[in-house]
Amino acid sequence: MNDPRWASIDAFAEQNRDNVLRDITRLVAVPSVEGTPEPGAPFGAGPKAALDKALEIAAELGLATHDAEGYIGWAETGPIADGQKYLATITHTDVVPEGNGWDADPYTVRLRDGWLLGRGVADDKGPTILCLYALKYLKDSGVELKYPVRALLGTNEETHMHDVDYYAAHYPMPAFCFTPDAEFPVCNGEKGGFNGEIVSPVLENGTILDFAGGVARNAVPDRAFCTVRADAAAIHPTEGVTVEAGENGTLTLRGWGKSGHAAMPEGTVNAIGLLVDCLLESGICTPQEEAYLRVLHTLHAATDGSALGIAANDGLFDPLTIIGGTIEMKDGVIRQSFDCRYPTNTNPETMTAALEKVCGSAARLDNLSSRVPFYIAADSPAVQALITTYNDVTGENKIPFTMGGGTYARHFPYAVSFGPEHSDLPLPDFAGPMHGANEGAHFDKLIEALKIYILALLRLQDIAL
Repeated sequence: MNDPRWASIDAFAEQNRDNVLRDITRLVAVPSVEGTPEPGAPFGAGPKAALDKALEIAAELGLATHDAEGYIGWAETGPIADGQKYLATITHTDVVPEGNGWDADPYTVRLRDGWLLGRGVADDKGPTILCLYALKYLKDSGVELKYPVRALLGTNEETHMHDVDYYAAHYPMPAFCFTPDAEFPVCNGEKGGFNGEIVSPVLENGTILDFAGGVARNAVPDRAFCTVRADAAAIHPTEGVTVEAGENGTLTLRGWGKSGHAAMPEGTVNAIGLLVDCLLESGICTPQEEAYLRVLHTLHAATDGSALGIAANDGLFDPLTIIGGTIEMKDGVIRQSFDCRYPTNTNPETMTAALEKVCGSAARLDNLSSRVPFYIAADSPAVQALITTYNDVTGENKIPFTMGGGTYARHFPYAVSFGPEHSDLPLPDFAGPMHGANEGAHFDKLIEALKIYILALLRLQDIAL
């Protein structure tokens, strides 16, 4: 590294290792799953409490802070005058539900063999603390900034991103923004999103009495259960499904899968799909129930959408993915949510038509929503500043990439996602992925990311925005 600022950056990050760990631990300790809106807490008490904690940490670091009516907050290197161009980072303090399968309390950070474990250490509370410390360096170093820097702190990323919608409606947008909520080196494009529910008719006098599973629509469920009225001898033995005797001649079937992020379903096992196949193979359901389950079987049969007839690959993005996230039964109606990430050579209209054909008269689609793919040219000045910084620090020779995950970046006019995950770093057996049990982040890589972010923010000062 031949940048004259590197020695100072390296020293700062290494000297603050213990402080970074302490503050990640403090922020992870605040459960912040979306809840019931309250005055001053539009996304529930949990996300607001986490925002408060992040702002408290920022203030302790000597940064100016602001709470925008509980929707979003920020820390910054100094006052930003009206009309002044500024840079921003954006992370989020809300998390997905903890889910099942944890070895210990999800909200107590553990350090094991160099890995931090806890809900949010990777997505996105660990990166939140990194951004705050990056701003602390900029402030404490006394460097003159052409563009002030604001570390935005979101509270609604995991569900609807209404926090950044609020920000865009009430505050001027940054000249450039990056979000540390994905993988290194630089993600300059994100697939489109297509979401909704596959809904059954009212299932009257049927075999299925209850059906539930999944903790988030954008995560592959590792557990699900179904209560049926049937004889145990009629249940077809299925790998990953256990059977328990219930009351009044009922059985509870439990599916045991492997969770993961909806955007990266390779290697996951969908617990709902296991139950659907078990029910179909057992032949215990009414014709109406069976017709609906066959629709669900088609959904769960392949995460590339090929069974549904919606597979797509444009050569720019990775191929389409689709998963079933949550399922519930109420008043005789079953609702199966789905989460699809799609490239540029298809669209929601085409996929809706294909899904309606699969549903036929056995099911209907409901609550459909979508977002279009977005792409920032890899040779744009800001993207080049980031990729060059990453390669200089790591000694690698990586190029920008596109992905299926959806981040805040698509909500800004000029933005990308920028680490801190490393897709080529295998998870140990005791750690899990983002949105999974035992969510893990390699601590040394987080400290390296802090150095990358500081240098990148300095280098962004040198380009025209």
